[in-house]
Amino acid sequence: MVRETIPGEVEQAMATLYDTLGVHMHATDEEIKRAYRKAAMKWHPDRNNGAEEVARATFQEIKDAYAILSDAAQRKVYDAVYSEQMRGWEAQRARHQKAQAEREAAARAADEAAYAEMVSLAMRFADEGHNRDVLFGVLLGRRCEARRAAQIADSVSALQASRREAEKAEAAAEAAAKAADVPDVSAKAEATTVNDDAANRGAPANHGNSAGKREESAGDAHPAGVLGGLWFQFLNGLRF
Repeated sequence: MVRETIPGEVEQAMATLYDTLGVHMHATDEEIKRAYRKAAMKWHPDRNNGAEEVARATFQEIKDAYAILSDAAQRKVYDAVYSEQMRGWEAQRARHQKAQAEREAAARAADEAAYAEMVSLAMRFADEGHNRDVLFGVLLGRRCEARRAAQIADSVSALQASRREAEKAEAAAEAAAKAADVPDVSAKAEATTVNDDAANRGAPANHGNSAGKREESAGDAHPAGVLGGLWFQFLNGLRF
C-alpha cells in the first residue's frame, strides 16, 4: 500500500483501491480482473504460513477493492469521491509546502544575520590586535557554535594577516620610491647651484663649449669691453 506523509502534519493515507490491486486509475475491466487474481493468489492465507493474520487482512482488502472497481457504477462514484479527496489533499500539501518554505527562509535569514554579527565582532577584536585564540574565545562567549566559531576565527585571522602583509609591502614600496627620488633631486639641486654661481660670476654655465666660445663670451661679458678682451689675450700669451 502506498502512503504519503506530510512532515509536521497528521499522516495522510493516500492509498487507493487501484493501489491495492496494483493497477492505474484508467485500467480496463480485464486488467483489474487479472490484477485481482494475481494479488489474491499472493495473499491468500493458505499461501502465507506463519503470517496468516497479515495475509488474511490484506486478502480482505483486495476483495473489497475488486468488489468496488469491478462494478461500473460503484467505480464511478469512487472515482468522483477520490478525485475530490485528491484535490483537498493537494491543497493541503501546497499550504504545507508554502509554510515550510517561509519557515526555512526565516531560519536562513536569522542564521545569516547571526553569522554576520559574529564576523563583525571577530573583525573588531582583530582590528584591536587580538590573535586567533582570543577571537575564538570571544565568539564562544557569545554562544557561537564551536565549529562556526573556529571557522570565523581562522578566516578573520587570516584576513588580518594578509592585510598587515599588504600594508608592509605598500610601506616598503613607498620607502623605496622615495629613496629612488633622492639622487635625482640632489643632482637637480647641484646643477641649479652651478648655474646660479656661473650666472653670478658672469660665466657661462655650459662647460661643453669650445675655448673660442669661452673667450668670446668672456670678452663680451667683461665690463671694459674691447680693452678687457685685449687684456685677456695678453694674459693668455703669458701662459704660453
